[in-house]
Amino acid sequence: MSRHDQSQEVPAGAPSAGAPDAKTPWYKTGKFAESAASTGFLFPIIVVFLVLSAVPLVQTIYYSFTDFNGFQAHPNFVGLQNYQKVFTDPSLLVGLGFTVLFAVLTTLITTVLAIPLAVALNSKFYGRSFARSLFFFLGVPSLIVLGLVWQYILSPLKTGALNSVLISMGLKSVPWLSDSNLARGAVIFVAIWAAVGWHATLYLAYLQAVPKDLYEQASVDGANGFQQFIHITLPQLVPGIVVSTFLLITNGLKVYDLPFGMTKGGPGYATNTITQAIIVQGISQSQYGLGSALAVLFTIACMIVVLGQQLLTGIITRRFA
Repeated sequence: MSRHDQSQEVPAGAPSAGAPDAKTPWYKTGKFAESAASTGFLFPIIVVFLVLSAVPLVQTIYYSFTDFNGFQAHPNFVGLQNYQKVFTDPSLLVGLGFTVLFAVLTTLITTVLAIPLAVALNSKFYGRSFARSLFFFLGVPSLIVLGLVWQYILSPLKTGALNSVLISMGLKSVPWLSDSNLARGAVIFVAIWAAVGWHATLYLAYLQAVPKDLYEQASVDGANGFQQFIHITLPQLVPGIVVSTFLLITNGLKVYDLPFGMTKGGPGYATNTITQAIIVQGISQSQYGLGSALAVLFTIACMIVVLGQQLLTGIITRRFA
């Protein structure tokens, strides 16, 4: 070994070139500088989050234990009275029941209808592009607009579009929105009608990513269309199903605009939802304490649903990975 090579040797355990010295303060290292820069960029976002989300959330929790009506400087502490009223007030319980029913039925029925619709839209037929656009744009209008349109169509009065047709055919008018059960069914039907096209488009995007070779190989092996759907199409749609059901459940739990546009929560409280109850109690009736208690419970319920959905997503993803 030459003298030059010996001079280039580095003793074992010595720090490599460019590495920070052991005596270098931690705040002068490169990692700290990178972390400080990242924190600096995130700081405005953190401030906005605290101002718009965290602070109102803490304030809502505080009001839920008081009799605050929106005008008191120092509301009285009432303990759990507002929470007790949530679970004893019949109108609030009806709203809770309809919200859960709405979320469950719209999620299940929309999923069952959207998947075969996506499969049909993925096949080759004349006018396929027009059909895809049609089903997608059914869900583009806002739900409050759809609610008002369908209120006119299903109006229980003789001036309602559908009842006018029935009467012209010699049939009796139907109380679509004045009967509790029919009103619930009508609201759920319109929600599914508005959502199925959009979610079918979502599934269609996943279907178009499935390699065609899988279907060709399955056909060579003698698999029929149903077998190909069960063993090829459905497993490939699992990520899309997870996303779709998550959106449907969360949107179903926080629904407000569609029932309000169609029925204003009626007849009675038949189509009242938790979100509408929060607005009515907190703003219209100036019972901010009760409205805050509803909002806190609603937030907890949504968090449980989201965490459960994430857990289920992890299980399904590992199962079909």
